[in-house]
Amino acid sequence: MLAKVFSCAVNGLEGVLVEVEADIAQGLPTFTVVGLGDTAVHESRERVRAAIRNTGMTFPMKRLTVNLAPADLKKYGPLYDLPIALGLLLASEQIGGETEKAVFIGELSLDGTLRHTEGILPMVVTARERGMEKVFVPHDDAPEAALVEGLTIMPVPTLAALVLHLIGDRPIQPFVPQTAFNPTEVEYTVDFAHVRGQEHVKRALEVAAAGAHNVLLTGSPGAGKTMMARALTSILPPMSIDEALEVTRIYSVSGQLPSDTPLIRQRPFRAPHHTTSLAGLVGGGSRIRPGEITLAHRGVLFLDELPEFGSKLEVLRQPLEDRFITLSRAAGSLTFPCALMLLAAQNPCNCGYYGDTERSCTCGAAAVNRYQRRVSGPLLDRFDIHIDVPRVKYEKLTSERQGEASLMLRQRVCQARQIQVERFQGTKLLTNADMGPAELQIYCKLTPQGESLIKAAVRQLSLSARGYHRVLKLSRTIADLEAASQIAPNHLAEAIQYRRRQEE
Repeated sequence: MLAKVFSCAVNGLEGVLVEVEADIAQGLPTFTVVGLGDTAVHESRERVRAAIRNTGMTFPMKRLTVNLAPADLKKYGPLYDLPIALGLLLASEQIGGETEKAVFIGELSLDGTLRHTEGILPMVVTARERGMEKVFVPHDDAPEAALVEGLTIMPVPTLAALVLHLIGDRPIQPFVPQTAFNPTEVEYTVDFAHVRGQEHVKRALEVAAAGAHNVLLTGSPGAGKTMMARALTSILPPMSIDEALEVTRIYSVSGQLPSDTPLIRQRPFRAPHHTTSLAGLVGGGSRIRPGEITLAHRGVLFLDELPEFGSKLEVLRQPLEDRFITLSRAAGSLTFPCALMLLAAQNPCNCGYYGDTERSCTCGAAAVNRYQRRVSGPLLDRFDIHIDVPRVKYEKLTSERQGEASLMLRQRVCQARQIQVERFQGTKLLTNADMGPAELQIYCKLTPQGESLIKAAVRQLSLSARGYHRVLKLSRTIADLEAASQIAPNHLAEAIQYRRRQEE
């Protein structure tokens, strides 16, 4: 006898509907799973066998064949345990019930309990797109699945509970979310009010947050670079529900979604160590997973001690421009999004005190030059803002006067972002940093005084074409912070000064 139930697979960040076919035939007792499954899929035979017996049902001692279709799609993980067990129970006529418009997802324990499963969100989205009406998921994953509207989410604690539900003895109640999405319910661990001095650096980070521009901080150890970097997310606009779902989907597929956080509300802040591998940075592995640049999507990627990352940094050049990365392997290609702000910090030399006003540098001129050349010019060209972070004076460190709070900075940033939302309405662009040459011609027109200023800057600073475009984008953001419809010479002058270090 034959039974069919539906499950789902994850390919990259997208779900794929999988048909689980269970066939029971006469012959020697065997249990075969086909359909291009990995080791975890083949091991499901033992989990399913034990779960069915410990649930009080009878495991069929016949020739069992389970097919996971489509057969040309690689299947990963133990999420097919529940549909395989259900298919065998249906095929052996131990239970009945309507399963045609339902999707079943979950890993089984040996006692029949359902465990947490990765990638629930993209699979539930696929179920809705394919016209399914119900999705049966592990009880712990129901809050995540319920983020997708238009489906009935059934939280299943055990295989026995599912059996009782299908035969009508004890129906499982659909999951109902308790709280609605509220982007203001976000707490930040670091506030700019705690940063003493460094007003010009705070201003640069405010401009960067307003237009999603990339920033490079250069300064001596202990000047506050890392602290200000960690405070950057506190002045970024709250995520919309669509952005939150995007980020949650990435973390769900990566297996990094906290069990008590079905929806990520705070913008990601990723700070990988410089020893991170290439695959860890951009993604990859035997089963292609998102890397740090994708985990920072809609948020901030912070690279501390930038020169220590070495040649790995070169792979960031294209993703920073395209806002996505395509990983090609023998088995196929997957594309992951990476619309992020790149924030990096570095010392000016090996000892860290080149140009410091209090301590003398112990590096020779040649050593300083070698250190500063460890980051390539093309990568430095991707930073819109280059800012020096000087040592904080004692008087400011001991002052009781606090700096401007992140809340005030965030309000100005949100106002500037709202201007950009209205400007780019009807397009795929979200911020000024996303603009291309066509948009620059429309939205970044200069006055005669501004044209004269940028002409002098291109000549004196040897600005590249990319550098020229980034100055225009930056000046547009500075004008947006002042709610100015046209770029004034003072906006352009401030944008030009942020390019100084790169073009020296």
